[in-house]
Amino acid sequence: MTSGHSTFDLSQEPPLVTVPRDYNLAVDFLDRRVDEGFGEKTAFIDGSGSHSYGALQDSANRFGNALLDLGVQPEQRVMLLQLDSIDFPIAFFGAIKAGLVAVPVNTLLTTDDYHYMLRDSRSRALVVSAELLPVVAPILDQLPDLRHIIVTGSGDTAGHATMAATLAGASPALAAAPTSADDVAFWLYSSGSTGRPKGAPHLQSDMIHTAVLYGLGVLGIQSDDVVYSAAKLFFAYGLGNALTFPMMVGATSVLLAGRPTPEAVMAQIRDSKASIFYGVPTLYAGILADDSIGRAASSPRLRQCVSAGEALPEDVAKRWAERFGVDILDGIGSTEMLHIFVSNRPGAVRFGSTGLPVPGYRCRLTDDTGGEVAPGEIGDLLVNGPTSSPYYWNNREKSIATFEGAWTRTGDKYIRGEDGYFIYAGRTDDMLKVGGIWVSPFEVESALMAHDSVLEAAVVGHGDSDGLIKPKAFIVLKAGGGDGDQAAALQQFVKDRLAPYKYPRWVEFVDELPKTATGKIQRFKLRD
Repeated sequence: MTSGHSTFDLSQEPPLVTVPRDYNLAVDFLDRRVDEGFGEKTAFIDGSGSHSYGALQDSANRFGNALLDLGVQPEQRVMLLQLDSIDFPIAFFGAIKAGLVAVPVNTLLTTDDYHYMLRDSRSRALVVSAELLPVVAPILDQLPDLRHIIVTGSGDTAGHATMAATLAGASPALAAAPTSADDVAFWLYSSGSTGRPKGAPHLQSDMIHTAVLYGLGVLGIQSDDVVYSAAKLFFAYGLGNALTFPMMVGATSVLLAGRPTPEAVMAQIRDSKASIFYGVPTLYAGILADDSIGRAASSPRLRQCVSAGEALPEDVAKRWAERFGVDILDGIGSTEMLHIFVSNRPGAVRFGSTGLPVPGYRCRLTDDTGGEVAPGEIGDLLVNGPTSSPYYWNNREKSIATFEGAWTRTGDKYIRGEDGYFIYAGRTDDMLKVGGIWVSPFEVESALMAHDSVLEAAVVGHGDSDGLIKPKAFIVLKAGGGDGDQAAALQQFVKDRLAPYKYPRWVEFVDELPKTATGKIQRFKLRD
């Protein structure tokens, strides 16, 4: 069987994307570009230099062969715990081309989180950056399904195989596995209300739909673009931004392994002469906080900016446009839908709104009975589109609650104006997005409750000076009121137990928490 290529027609309404039954996404995104003459074109620029499409194809083929030679079987999972570098697309496309399932995961989590995900996915192989190896080292002998560990980058490998040696010993010729368009190609983990991640499988055909419908249809990405995404590759958002959208057209993507601080981001945009930049609202606000950073510190080619991950405050969007002369296209996507499905458009940005449904997707707002709400009223957002995950792995209850036939329940509340633009109105549950990453209040509360001095804890979202949401904790102590020193001690206590971005930015001590007659904490009163 030969894997076929997708075709598309953006002039249709909705746009027509055709994916053949026999299909492997690595062939469509990588082999096809080389066949079209992009072999010598730079695909990625990372800390080690520039990497062409042809070199990436060679390395991905070698990696896929290496995994097969190790005995990893089709449809078994290969977890990618990797910082952003050329080694990520090598592992991602190599595994998928070989018929395996790639599972990129958040690099900011804890040892316990990785223990859970490795067991939940039953991953047979783990590709891990050397810098992150110490985080997972304590659990590697506790995972009976995990047979192979491959370490990328520079640093102590603790005796495990290296990516360089793995590639060197494998064949550069790899025939694509005989997968179908509806086969699972990769998973992404989405956080849940209990703090445990949920595995969301995605199909071979999902990526080409996002690349065509958003990357081409909304963003208008071109082969001469240089793109930089501050959102990392392990995010659904970053995976489209920096991997499949540019590879769809033969563009160049810039990768940064380190933290995307405002200084590092602006340096990356300037030095790479980026034409498209993807960020999150917290980062845009952080850059604007430095009055010395303006258009001159940016790229002369910068023509488009994109935001997702959390709602973009109107003031941040306006100030960015005034200072940099480029609008931010705010949008909403999700791990379950793979990328943005409601977005503003170039030349038609509505500040304070999330925009209109991306062509190829349909959205509706419903009330508690399932009926559609009228324009101007708040409703629960459901989306219908070709890229929805079919289910959550090993989680029937959450699958039933989220995936309703052709519709996916997003967990967000929205208002649709008379003009059709969608305006964010909050979450339907108590989950928070901090810097574009989901945070479970329950998880933070549980960490706080582990402190000897804490009697009760409730965590809610609270806006900072830029209107961006961060965790705020209300604490009832076992013995009297607290002070600043106690607040700082509790913040550090959480940092020591959870990923650092989850700690409460504010701690307020109270005598009691508002509760219902049955004892449930009324978080809405704390938010108010």
